[in-house]
Amino acid sequence: MGMDRCAVFLAFLLVAAPIAAHAQTQMAKTSAVPIAASTPSYIIGAGDELRIFVWKNPDLSVDVPVRPDGKISTPLVPDVQAQGKTPTELAASLHTALSNYIQDPVVTVLVKTFEAPGSASSIRVIGAAVTPKTVPYHAGLTALDVLIDVGGLSTFADGNSAMLIRNEASGPRTYNLHLADLLRDGEMSANMKLSPGDIIRIPERWF
Repeated sequence: MGMDRCAVFLAFLLVAAPIAAHAQTQMAKTSAVPIAASTPSYIIGAGDELRIFVWKNPDLSVDVPVRPDGKISTPLVPDVQAQGKTPTELAASLHTALSNYIQDPVVTVLVKTFEAPGSASSIRVIGAAVTPKTVPYHAGLTALDVLIDVGGLSTFADGNSAMLIRNEASGPRTYNLHLADLLRDGEMSANMKLSPGDIIRIPERWF
């Protein structure tokens, strides 16, 4: 009877161990997804330096700058648009282009050096801010984020007469920004989401 019980116990362990291991693997995958999904997406801009890594193809793995025209050049792919894309989107574009030469390339794009001030994708704040300057763009950037970065409105600013200038497909377009209401009253309807290349102009008050 003792031997029979040992045999049953060993059989149970052989069945239960793989099930437990599979459950732990699934839990690890599930817990990792929200972390990756919540990470903000960086938008590549002119002046960035990128590392292009092509798995098992060291001759195609290079460090390249994003040119003023927003493109990069890599082995086998002389010109590909980089500015305005996330690293994941650029990796997908390179995967498509390299598929003409190698089978199922695995491409990774890393940003080594972030965009230089004055990049075309930066947000420019001009006029009566405490510190007028360019602010690097990233996905989800809002007017409030930029105001915090530039130190807010100056003493003489007419915040509710501020204008946002945006280049659209049909040409430049302007939008009213009620920045004083946003800062003074917390009016979140005035917290406009920004796009790459936007310009915020803040005039001074007339006395």
